[in-house]
Parts: sequence; C-alpha cells; structure tokens
Amino acid sequence: MKTIEVVRVSKKFKIPVERADTLFERIVSLFSGGLRYREFWALKDVSFEVEKGEIFGIIGPNGGGKTTLLSIVAGILPPDTGEVRVNGKVVPILGLGVGFNPELSVKDNVIIYGTIMGLRKNEIERKFEEILQFAEIEEFRDAKLKNLSSGMRARIAFSTVVNTNPDIIIVDEVLAVGDVNFKKKCYKKLREMNKEGVTILLVSHSPGMIKGFCHRAMLLKKSVVEMGEPKDVIKRYEELNARKP
Repeated sequence: MKTIEVVRVSKKFKIPVERADTLFERIVSLFSGGLRYREFWALKDVSFEVEKGEIFGIIGPNGGGKTTLLSIVAGILPPDTGEVRVNGKVVPILGLGVGFNPELSVKDNVIIYGTIMGLRKNEIERKFEEILQFAEIEEFRDAKLKNLSSGMRARIAFSTVVNTNPDIIIVDEVLAVGDVNFKKKCYKKLREMNKEGVTILLVSHSPGMIKGFCHRAMLLKKSVVEMGEPKDVIKRYEELNARKP
C-alpha cells in the first residue's frame, strides 16, 4: 500500500535581481516597472513512491531541493506542477519548536504544540508526563521556555511530536540539535514507531544514516539522480562529490 505518491512535481521561486532599500530606490523601481525577478527552480519533475511502513531516505547537495520537497509533501508548500497524494495522518518535523512561545511555561507550550499537531487538550494532558520523561526535563515542567536551551526546546518538541499518533513522519535533519545520546534516543524511537507501522520520510546529509537507517533512498539534485538500495544511492552520491573541484 502506497502512503506517499509524488508525481512529476516541480517548484520554482522568484528571486529579486535588484534591491530597493531606500524610499528613492523604491519610487524609481515603481516608475520603472517594479523589481525584476529571476526564476529559480528548486525542483524539476520529481516522482517517487513510499510504501506503508517504509523508511525512505533522501540525500543530496545543499540547494538540491530536499527541504522544499519535504515541505510540499507535508502540505506546507504547493507544487507549481505535478501532484502529491498522501494516505494517512502526516506529522512533519521540519523545524523543531516552531510555534513555541518563550514567555509561556513548558506545559503551556506542550499543549499549544500538541494542538497544532492535531491532539486534543485532554490527550496532551494525559500524555504530558510521558512527554516530559522522554525529553528528560521533568524538573523544568513549570519553567518558562525562554529559560531553557535550544537543545532542551528541541527535546520538548520532538517528544511532543512522537506522541501525536502519526501514520507518516516527515523528518528534516533537525535532530542534530542536542547531545549525541539524545539524538540516538530519537532515532531509536523512530525505529520503534516504524516497527509499529509508521512510515518515515527522512532527509539526511549523513551517508551512514541513510545506509544504516533507511529501507530505500533517493539522491536528489533538483531532479531525481538515483533511487533504490541505500548503498547504491550513497555510492552515486559519493561519486558526484568526488567530481567537485
């Protein structure tokens, strides 16, 4: 059963060629027809499928369109052409802690973040202790979020996300935040969820992570360069890197 189908997806952005910083420059720009833009294609004609219960990895160079692709699959960005079909509840982990309010307490932020991710307030309150325990911050339950480090905030966000009962988790490489042991704990939790049937779409810059964690993989450089067994995809990725001056 396919949980994600991406069919010939392309995405472009408009980038200003010139800037208008001062009022005079803006007035001149207005009377001369406005700012000029150039088109930047982040993705071109990308197609792939992910089966239910699969861990599908994506690797590629910076600027290759990986995060843009995840944002489109998550429904955050629309494609300019093509189609995305997703079967199941999707939880994206693209920016841990986006939406947090530093002036509120840890508990208030967990409730808000969990609500954004689709949980009811009573569900969040029931799981609150479990969320704190996984994040290893029980003693900070009543602290204002602004008094916590960025790594601790990431722990809270990840712990909340994995308690939302998703069918599909979309993960950008945001788990680099925090200490090594907690990062290992996060990936262990993702693997446990996958064994329970959760599908995972993962972006990583680590060849070892793609080979050791994923069932299949794709090399993306705006378009699909290679797709299949992780070891074959990584071999192609390393060949491309070796050609760089």
